[in-house]
Amino acid sequence: MLIVLVPLLVTQSIVLALFYGTYLHTVSRRLSGGVTGEIMLVTSSIAVPMADPARANYLAEAQRTTQLQFRYLPNERLAKHGTNHIFGPIDDVFARTLQQRLGRPFLVEWFPKRHIVDVRIQLPGGVLGVYVPSKRLSIGPIWVFVVWVSSTSVLLFVIAGIFMRNQVRAVRRLAHAAELFGLGRDAGAIRPQGAREVRQAAVAFNRMRERVNRFVAQRTSVLAGVSHDLRTPLARLRLSLAMLPSKGMVKAEDIQADVSDMVQDLVDMERLIESYLSFARGEGAEKPVPTDINRLLNEVATATERSGGRVVEVVGCEEQEVLLRPDAMWRAVSNLADNARRHGGSSVRFEARMTQRWVEITVEDAGPGLDSEKLEEARQRLASGSRLGNGLGLTIVRDVVQAHGGFMRLDKSKLGGLSVTLSLPR
Repeated sequence: MLIVLVPLLVTQSIVLALFYGTYLHTVSRRLSGGVTGEIMLVTSSIAVPMADPARANYLAEAQRTTQLQFRYLPNERLAKHGTNHIFGPIDDVFARTLQQRLGRPFLVEWFPKRHIVDVRIQLPGGVLGVYVPSKRLSIGPIWVFVVWVSSTSVLLFVIAGIFMRNQVRAVRRLAHAAELFGLGRDAGAIRPQGAREVRQAAVAFNRMRERVNRFVAQRTSVLAGVSHDLRTPLARLRLSLAMLPSKGMVKAEDIQADVSDMVQDLVDMERLIESYLSFARGEGAEKPVPTDINRLLNEVATATERSGGRVVEVVGCEEQEVLLRPDAMWRAVSNLADNARRHGGSSVRFEARMTQRWVEITVEDAGPGLDSEKLEEARQRLASGSRLGNGLGLTIVRDVVQAHGGFMRLDKSKLGGLSVTLSLPR
């Protein structure tokens, strides 16, 4: 509330200072000058010796003209000079004006009677008394202005306090939601309320919350995908070990091919683990580099055949160099091939195409595929960002493609099964 109260008090103080310093002093000086001029006229007229009846007639005529009450006290002397003081600047202004323009001793008593100012002026033969109506010197009670300024200030403070309370309530709600979210207790999106800036902050918080939740979900999904991605090379390694002779003499050249395959599986596993460790360290995985797309497809096709799949065809493209992250893309295509091998009747087809803006990689299988209803449902889940299927394969593929700025498309395959196309910007 101090942010409202302090500027309000400063503003009202400036208003009071300006009022006293300019308007009130100016008006008081003009009123005092007018009354003093009338008193000077009468004083200069009766200061000369004249008969008492003539002086009385003159004072009566001056009273009718000026509406001031004059009385002459012959042979009187002022016991004291100056003025008593009242609240406001009018007493000092009137006394200073009389002293400057009258040039005679005087005494001013404020309000000896109600709404009357008694002015006494020393003359050579006596004292001239003047009753001046207070309305001739004052613009009104100063407390009226003070009360008006104070009441408006209180009213403005109450109204500002009500509005500030609403704004502070919205800020507190935002702070509470941020505190809960920081402690891991997501209370959901908050409803934007309050001023425009507070609403913008609430909208920004909701967007940040969605991004953080999506990041956490993606990290959890990717880390959980370690077992999914390592399952295929481990299965190949287990199969190769099971096919090694367990008895008799074995020549090194007879098992050289199997050993080479197992070494390649270990290399693939090491590459997967290193990419996951980079992700866990927050290194943002690998940097895009020019990659031979045909060679990548051939490597995935070779790994698919070693896993028991049957590669129907590998169709490359003329322009082979593509800027992408090779390890991440190898994982994506390997996941598609693994899904096609396990669910598509072991037959897999690879194809790479170049268009003016996109590089398209298609993996097809010859399995039962999806009917029209399930295919449309899968497309909707793909568009909404939901998890695809029970496993993590397609979900990981989609994340990799989106990280490249591309998208994934599901269609029916010419082989009879499912066709998955990865579109990457060139």
